Amino acid sequence: MCFRRPFSWAPASALRFSAGLVRAAIRANNIGAIRVVLRFTVLADALFTAPAVVIQFATGALLLDANGWSWQSSWSMTVVALFAFVGACWLPVVWIQSRLKKFANAASEIELLPAAFTKLFRVWFLLGIPAFAAMIALVYLMIAKPLAVT
Repeated sequence: MCFRRPFSWAPASALRFSAGLVRAAIRANNIGAIRVVLRFTVLADALFTAPAVVIQFATGALLLDANGWSWQSSWSMTVVALFAFVGACWLPVVWIQSRLKKFANAASEIELLPAAFTKLFRVWFLLGIPAFAAMIALVYLMIAKPLAVT
């Protein structure tokens, strides 16, 4: 049985993509577009990313056990650590997206967005960088298995 999840990078990519959409809406000076993007970003995280995180970990654990691989192997511990790291980057992002959405809904025009909006947006974007890098590392570990799995 094979233990590969080639699309495990999708949540981090979606995070970076949605941040890019918000940035484009800001540059277009369009508060309505910012509201729409943030509304769908928050919804997508609830409907797709959160369940994907749970499903990925559960199926990964099942496959690990089904293959008879050790939870204490260097490969398993590295994968779990990277998975936890991505989660540690993602959890604040959920709160940040919610705050950004609240700020955007309260502003009648883009110039009325509080300074906290820009600061939180920057943090959101910056959290996506290490999360994406960790997801790329996870894909590599899933496919290449350069570390011992037993």
